[in-house]
Amino acid sequence: MARLLLLMANFGQESKPIPLIARVSQETLAEMVGTTRLRVSFFMNRFLEMGFIEYNGGGVNVHSSLVSVVLYE
Repeated sequence: MARLLLLMANFGQESKPIPLIARVSQETLAEMVGTTRLRVSFFMNRFLEMGFIEYNGGGVNVHSSLVSVVLYE
C-alpha cells in the first residue's frame, strides 16, 4: 500500500514529487494492490494516525516520511 501511494505521488522519480494524489476510491486502490477494501482502509487509517498521509478535500496528501515504511520492510 505504501509503495503504491509513493508511486502515485512520483516519489523516487526524476521529476519533482507531487504529494497530492487525486481522489481515488479505496476499492480502486484495493484492486491495484491486490487486496480487499477493508485492508486498504486499515492501512490508510494507520498511515493517517502515524502522520504519513493527510486527507485533503480533493485527495490524499502523501508525506515523504512514508518512504521510511517502505525502507523498513
